[in-house]
Amino acid sequence: MFNDVDDFMMGTPSSKFKDIVFNANRNVVENELDRLIEWMAALELILEKECGVDDVEKKVKYFIANEENKDELENKKNSLYIESMGNILSESE
Repeated sequence: MFNDVDDFMMGTPSSKFKDIVFNANRNVVENELDRLIEWMAALELILEKECGVDDVEKKVKYFIANEENKDELENKKNSLYIESMGNILSESE
């Protein structure tokens, strides 16, 4: 979906996210990174409670390595890049 470099504002969601992060107001970027880490921490804690602490890392690594999940994972990553860019840009106005 987002693989063409000419898509989405002349670059990939990943490259545009990095452009924005490296050029936006530092406080705004710090707030967004804190939000992302908090979200990841909550997801990890939920997984630990559901799957057991020892199984979480194995399950995540397996999910990432599984070719069947490649497109879905890439699309989700791109969506998260876009969401974060929107958060940073809306706070920078």
